[in-house]
Amino acid sequence: MSDKASAKKKKIVIFASGSGTNAENIIKYFQNSDSTRVLAVFSNKKFAGALERAHKLNIKALHFDRDAFYKSNEILNLLKDMNPDLIVLAGFLWLFPSNIIKQFPDRIINIHPALLPKYGGKGMYGSKVHETIIAEKEKESGITIHYVNEKYDEGQTIFQATTTISENDTPETLAEKIHSLEYRHFPKVIQQLLDEKN
Repeated sequence: MSDKASAKKKKIVIFASGSGTNAENIIKYFQNSDSTRVLAVFSNKKFAGALERAHKLNIKALHFDRDAFYKSNEILNLLKDMNPDLIVLAGFLWLFPSNIIKQFPDRIINIHPALLPKYGGKGMYGSKVHETIIAEKEKESGITIHYVNEKYDEGQTIFQATTTISENDTPETLAEKIHSLEYRHFPKVIQQLLDEKN
């Protein structure tokens, strides 16, 4: 592929705080794409599995602290230089600062492991979500992909997918069902959003 064709590729930057299975799934989905590439994975955790997975897949992996994210413009300036078409939050636990949101309007999305607006907000992430949903004896759960605004999990919904919860489900088995939905749908929704930006 020529440099000119490569330069026209849509660019994704991923933010992740945890093990990075969603980040890895997205990277692999776009690995051989002619139209899209993942530029980098950012994490607020120095030893996050997400950074290790990015390294192994030859994707730039960057760690940052609270000052770089909230006080200085270090991360904002890095993102400006990269100019991604989409910033994807894949298990990223910090609230996104308003200066970055304003710089990239309708270009930051998040995935949440429940059917928002239920079971969202500060502190509702990972196993805590599944434990609460099982305790509430819900009959279904799912994933929500949404735009990011200045409040946790309150941005406009882009996509939802559901799964049923059986009486025998535990937080662990529900987590497996949710992960399956995430891996199946998240890259496709990202692709659709990027296609719409043409």
